[in-house]
Amino acid sequence: MPDNMIELKALVLVLLDKIAALELTISKLETENAGLKARLHLDSHNSSKPPSSDGLHKKPAFPKGKNLKQGGQKGHDGHTLEMVKNPDHIVICKPDICTCGQELFQQPMSIVASRQVFDLPEPRLEITEYQIAQVFCPICGQSHRGQFPSGIKAPTQYGTGAKALVTLLNSEYKLPFEKIQTLFGDLYGYAINVGTIIAANAACYNKLADTEALIQEKITSSSVANSDESGVRCNGKLHWLHVASTSLFTFLFVHQKRGKEAIESDTSILKHFFGWLVHDCWGSYFNLTHLKHAVCGAHLLRELQSLIENQSQWAISFKAFLLETYNKPFEQRLENRAEIEQQYDILLEQAQVEEPQPTRTGSKGRHKRTKGRNLLERLQKFKPAVLAFAFNEEVPFTNNQAERDIRPIKVKQKISGCFRTFQGAEHYARIAGFISTTRKHKLNVFKELCNVFEGYSFLTIQQVPK
Repeated sequence: MPDNMIELKALVLVLLDKIAALELTISKLETENAGLKARLHLDSHNSSKPPSSDGLHKKPAFPKGKNLKQGGQKGHDGHTLEMVKNPDHIVICKPDICTCGQELFQQPMSIVASRQVFDLPEPRLEITEYQIAQVFCPICGQSHRGQFPSGIKAPTQYGTGAKALVTLLNSEYKLPFEKIQTLFGDLYGYAINVGTIIAANAACYNKLADTEALIQEKITSSSVANSDESGVRCNGKLHWLHVASTSLFTFLFVHQKRGKEAIESDTSILKHFFGWLVHDCWGSYFNLTHLKHAVCGAHLLRELQSLIENQSQWAISFKAFLLETYNKPFEQRLENRAEIEQQYDILLEQAQVEEPQPTRTGSKGRHKRTKGRNLLERLQKFKPAVLAFAFNEEVPFTNNQAERDIRPIKVKQKISGCFRTFQGAEHYARIAGFISTTRKHKLNVFKELCNVFEGYSFLTIQQVPK
């Protein structure tokens, strides 16, 4: 063979090796690019990112029905302003003079129409002075003095209503201390001291200890509870706010950790709960083997939607299966239980074919898995928890209850920033849990906070002194 042919053959082999290497590089870059694009397009509808990160393009978790009119729908509780029978003030609008010149002020009249204006009176602090009276016994001449009420301990101080208001503004309406001070000055002419606001929060926290214990008891004795966690910053460090809640009660606590250490800590109540726990499939929850687990369907739908946007066929089928099962009447689910479970397994077999097997680039470390593979393995491992909603009527399809109960902390952090101390975060958690519980019972939050400063709440009403 001529030398030039040998050289040409060698060159072709070299080029083939380079082409193979380039194809491998291109494949890796395409995979990396697809992953980066997928991350770029993540929002609350296809991932666990919160709705607040969506900006102006938010979409509902479940599509609304078509052909619906704008405004409140049928069955919606309206809050239209309605006239009252006994207004505080009545102003009679009399006619002045007839066109003929006759004065009408003294003529008999009848009311033919009325309108009411709801407005605020000029805000002011009501000041009550307590005076000690001294009396001498007319028989023996011994002097006796009255006593100040138990809560009156200083020459001047703020009362129950003022303390309840600043606590409400800080915990429920998320205002920072300086803003509360400014607002108080604008409304009442008294720029309340920041230390007074902090002291009011601390007093409310202490007085709510028994109430919180009752809330914990109500949750642990319920058949279903929801749980979630969200990051908070305390003194510049990342901590976690945990929630366990039902439709009527909310318990919040702060911990340095997110996972097992926090969930199984003395502060957590989950170790005393034995019913159905609905959560987002966070692995640490499954360490609680004494209770029953239910995985949030909304989280699964979002993960499936992310795969669908990357052309996953099994994700399309599985999402349709979940929604179809969810929309079936409960009795029909029970009748077709075997069929539902069989369809579940068939869809996962389809996913096994579509999803690439785990790979390992080196001799050590975990096998690399795609997002689809990770979801598939979770669906296989936690099948009973995924289908818990289908065969247990009391188990909800989503973990929305816990998400709604913990979401206010994100609003507070955006408005007020981080907590300066861990103690401040603890105060917020207990007070916010009580306020959430009060709203769930459809009670007036301000009045209930006033009661707390008086020493009782609607949950401990039997402890009111006679």
